[in-house]
Order: sequence, then structure tokens, then C-alpha cells
Amino acid sequence: MSIKITGSGIYLPPKVEKSKTTAKFINESTEWIIAKTGVEERRISEIDVDEMGAVAARKALAGNGIPDLIINASGVPKQTIPDTSVFFQRELKIKNVPCFSIHGTCLSFLIALNNARALINSNIYKKILIISSDRGSIGRNPKEPESAALLGDGAAAILIEKEETNSKNFHYWKMNTWSENAELTEVRGGGTFKHPLNPETSIEDNFFTMDGPSIYKSARKKAFKMVLETFKNSGFKKDNVSWVIPHQASLKAINAYHDYGRFEKNKIINIVSKTGNCVAASIPMALAIAIEDGRIQRGDLLYFIGTGAGLSMACALITY
Repeated sequence: MSIKITGSGIYLPPKVEKSKTTAKFINESTEWIIAKTGVEERRISEIDVDEMGAVAARKALAGNGIPDLIINASGVPKQTIPDTSVFFQRELKIKNVPCFSIHGTCLSFLIALNNARALINSNIYKKILIISSDRGSIGRNPKEPESAALLGDGAAAILIEKEETNSKNFHYWKMNTWSENAELTEVRGGGTFKHPLNPETSIEDNFFTMDGPSIYKSARKKAFKMVLETFKNSGFKKDNVSWVIPHQASLKAINAYHDYGRFEKNKIINIVSKTGNCVAASIPMALAIAIEDGRIQRGDLLYFIGTGAGLSMACALITY
């Protein structure tokens, strides 16, 4: 399939929260946070997700005109109704452009990328803007220190267009879901299960909750299998990969792609120590940062891989 990334942008909130400050919030030490998560600092946004996403989107659109579709690929919505993509459109002051959301928690960007590829190659749209914007800090629960120490805020936007040379550069896509692990990562409140008006809904139901050790144990094996399948079925070898861009779940999770996936450590894009886990925005943020600082160059083979609540896992192999 033929698509091209023609624009990228990122929003890093100016407010930096060092782990020394986070330690007071969760009643742990700075050393404990870094040992458990690898996060030295994270950004805390003082504007909401629609404004954050719009800042990143303006950078991605600079000199590239107006998209004919906007996809919101974020982990947590601005509100239940209307769709967050509507607020992105309004912030960008773009009219008469359709927009909708694709929600796959931390995998939202990868799923949106694959859907954008299909829509473009079906000649339905020519230029698609994907925005991922998350304020993970709002959902932190101080009673659950490990997950609270991980989460941060950020946004990224990626512009996708048809590759006019017809070179095939979207090489591989795979996703799977294991719903028996649905309770390992949750925000129980906000829907019909734990509605705000339900007297049995507690404040904690509205916070992010995660069984990190169980997720890591389950996901590590599944990730190793997915990596093996990718290079068995795609026609590429691991050595062909220029950059691995994983979901920035934690330092331990990122390092697993070296320790168990056998990718060279210097080929794995790792921003988690400075940004924390920014939910769905983490993968496109890592991509946008590496494009901006010049690490990623045209012709590089990129391997995206990550996990999402569900438990789901997805990967994509793309030439930039």
C-alpha cells in the first residue's frame, strides 16, 4: 500500500513535573519512581486536550494545506458527547471537513494509521490528519503509586497522504486482542457500568487503574510472538529495521524489545524518561520527536509496536 507521512507536530506542555514532586503526591521516594517506571519527569498540561491537539496539528499542517478528514486517536475523550474530533476541528477553525474518533486506548494511533491507509488507498480521502492528545495526569490515583508515577500529558499530530510514486511502503499490519485480560487496565467510571449518577460509583472508579506486573508478564510473551510473526510474514528481517517505535508504557516495557525482542538498544526510540506514559499520544509523540530531531530520515524502515487496554497488541512496518 502507498501512503506517505507528509507532516508531523508535537505539543509538550511547558510545565515540567519532576519525579521529586510526583513522589510527594504518591507518598513514595524519587528513587522508587525511577526504579519502578524509569520516569524522571513528565509534562502537566494546563490546557485541555482539544487545545493541546490543535497546537500539534498546526505544526503538522504547516505548508501542507487543509486535510479532507480529521481522525481523533486519543485514549481519553474531552467529554462523552460530542466526539473529541469535533473540538479539534473547532480549535483549528477548519470548516466542512468530516471528523471522527478511533478509540483503542494506547493503540489508538496505530489503529488510526492503518484505517487512514485503507481510506486513502480506497480513494475516499487524499489527506488525513491524525491527532492524539492525552492528559493522563488528570486520571492519576495517588493510592496506586506505580501507575500514578507513569502518567503524563502530551499531544502529537501526523498528516498522511497518498504516495504518488506508487511505491509500496506500508508493508505489514497485525493486531490481536485477549479480552480475558480486560480488567488489568481500567477506568471503570464514566460509562453505563459505573455511571456518575450510580450511588455505587466511587471517586476511585474515575481514576486510572492498572495491574502493571500482570500486564507485563502477559504482554511480554505476546510481544515476542508478534515480533517473530512480523519478520516471518513480512519479507523483512530485524536488521532491516531502522527504528523501533514502541508504546512508551514504561522503561521496563521499552527495554523488553531489546532484552527479549533482540532489537539493538540504540534503534529503539525511548522518550519515556522525559515524558512519562502519555497514553495514545505516546507512539506519535515518539515518532514526531525523532522526525524533528533528525533521527528519522526518508527511506527509514519503522517498526511500530505496542499494547493497549483489552489486552490488545498491534504492530505496523512502514517505510518513512
